[in-house]
Amino acid sequence: MEKPPQSDLERERQYCELCGKMENLLKCGRCRSSFYCSKEHQKQHWKKHKLICKEAERPPATTSTEPPPPPPPPPASNDEAPADKTRSSEPGDGSGSEAPGSGDGPVLGPAEERSNPGTPNGQSSSSPQKLAMEYIVPCMDKHGICVVDNFLGAEVGAGVLDNVKALHKTGKFTDGQLVSQKSDSSKDIRGDKITWIEGRESGCDKIRFLMSRMDDLIRHCNGKLGNYTINGRTKAMVACYPGNGTGYVRHVDNPNGDGRCVTCIYYLNKDWNAKEHGGLLRIFPEGKAQFADIEPKFDRLLLFWSDRRNPHEVQPAFATRYAITVWYFDADERARAKEKYLTAAGEKGVKVELDKPSEAS
Repeated sequence: MEKPPQSDLERERQYCELCGKMENLLKCGRCRSSFYCSKEHQKQHWKKHKLICKEAERPPATTSTEPPPPPPPPPASNDEAPADKTRSSEPGDGSGSEAPGSGDGPVLGPAEERSNPGTPNGQSSSSPQKLAMEYIVPCMDKHGICVVDNFLGAEVGAGVLDNVKALHKTGKFTDGQLVSQKSDSSKDIRGDKITWIEGRESGCDKIRFLMSRMDDLIRHCNGKLGNYTINGRTKAMVACYPGNGTGYVRHVDNPNGDGRCVTCIYYLNKDWNAKEHGGLLRIFPEGKAQFADIEPKFDRLLLFWSDRRNPHEVQPAFATRYAITVWYFDADERARAKEKYLTAAGEKGVKVELDKPSEAS
């Protein structure tokens, strides 16, 4: 007998436990409460998932004249825990797939000398502290999403763009990965090219300045953004969508509590026309019927909660689209994630198979 179709709310709460993808999901055949987009991602996540994976109660057998359902897919793992050999070496790639504790960015340092910021969206403050306290904190508290326009000003923003274009010409950008894998499977999920920047690299002085300005804002917000205590961040992920109609499917940055709490994205696209160029970032705030479309306009800063409250997608872009993303860590969640990852090492696994989450879907 077919199961009743899932409600929209049920589907909204289902994510691949590894990458955060929300489409074409499979269900863990053992606990029946966790989801994956592929058997490969289930194997890679097994070291963490096995800590909470318990045999689900099966419904009693019933007689029926209907033909039996098709057999489930073959087991996704062996009796031993799947080997996790393809873990990303960089944190915060937007997929929620990095190993907790690997490649953390710097702890927030002391403030440096800054030039005055531009005029933010709906604000006229020239003080990072005033911008943080009077605009960003209330906006994040109410909406979980915040847009600041003219963040650096046209001249400084142009300098950041020059840095990024020069980086792009060096050929250092590689395909955006969910995990460090040799296959092309991630290209169906994301089509960007990326590189990771600490800020001290040659020719990246303006990118470093941008990162320091982001740090200033977060430092002034600290202790007032939710219940978070922010003590560090990732490196900057510089991303380029090449304009060939690629995007990034609906996903969550941090579906599993890896420590990332705030996503900060700075856009670098002059004269962007969403009707012609596409490339919108569409956010689907949890529990709300409306979605938010963010155009990747030049000198625009976007902040939003990194967890399951903000599933989002990058719609296909038909012009070269540049952005720089930094993720900020909550101290307690990051420490728990590292501890959980270390605890999982070396334990034996059990045989697990994947079932479709709903035969009717």
